[in-house]
Amino acid sequence: MSAGPGLPGALAHLEPLLDKGGYAALALLVGLDNALIPVPGQTMLIVAAVYAGTGRMNVIAVVLVAWAAATAAAEAAYLLGCRQGSALINRYGHYVRLTPQRYARAESFYRRRGTSIVCAARFVDVLRQTNGLLAGANHLPHASFSAANAVGAAAWAGAWTALGYGAGTNIGPLYREAVRYQLLLLPALALFLALLLARGWWKRRHRQPQDRASAS
Repeated sequence: MSAGPGLPGALAHLEPLLDKGGYAALALLVGLDNALIPVPGQTMLIVAAVYAGTGRMNVIAVVLVAWAAATAAAEAAYLLGCRQGSALINRYGHYVRLTPQRYARAESFYRRRGTSIVCAARFVDVLRQTNGLLAGANHLPHASFSAANAVGAAAWAGAWTALGYGAGTNIGPLYREAVRYQLLLLPALALFLALLLARGWWKRRHRQPQDRASAS
């Protein structure tokens, strides 16, 4: 089973693995890529979608396998975050200036905005691998995480499958543009989070004098 010529290097390098492993290889790489291990799971999904576009795989099966693997892997990372995330942060957080006070503020922010982050995380490298752990460590309610996780995984699997399926072996230019825009998303998201944290800090700072005045 081969997708034929036309795939760029990063995609073509995964063809032998997909040829031999099929859906199991797709599930493995997508699962690892959604649970802390930065392997090319997203790239494998695109290759599988290209295969589906040429009739070598079933497009519905590709979407379902990718969705199930991504969802289950992030759930496992969430459980790890619930059990070990806080301990890891308390032990190693000071190396990155994450004090208990700052962690408490981050935890409050994640509880309020966490579902939005989980939904969008699949489309941003680094967040795709860590969003389950971070959600668990910050005690996002399990029901909220599971719902957002399933929706985000479905959107991610569906979007990349549609792109690969529709483009076929002409995926190269589209894939390079998509990756370029993905790289722009990470600093944009970091800036958005920083602005939200600054807004919360500003409100607390101005609320404290009012609270002291009311108390007196």
